[in-house]
Amino acid sequence: MQIETVWIVLAAVLLLIELWAINRVRKSEGKSSNKGVWIVLIVFVPLFGLIAWALAGPKHVRQHSAS
Repeated sequence: MQIETVWIVLAAVLLLIELWAINRVRKSEGKSSNKGVWIVLIVFVPLFGLIAWALAGPKHVRQHSAS
């Protein structure tokens, strides 16, 4: 496998993890301003933002009921 292919795969994996994290932040409980800060951090500083969010980010996600 060429080195370029490895970087493309790693970038795709990082993008998928970022999208998942942004979705979790969006669905979490908390102030909108805090959610906005986390999303900006995850988008503009991807690796550091994901690590910081995993360690200190919102932990509770709202559960939607079917009824």
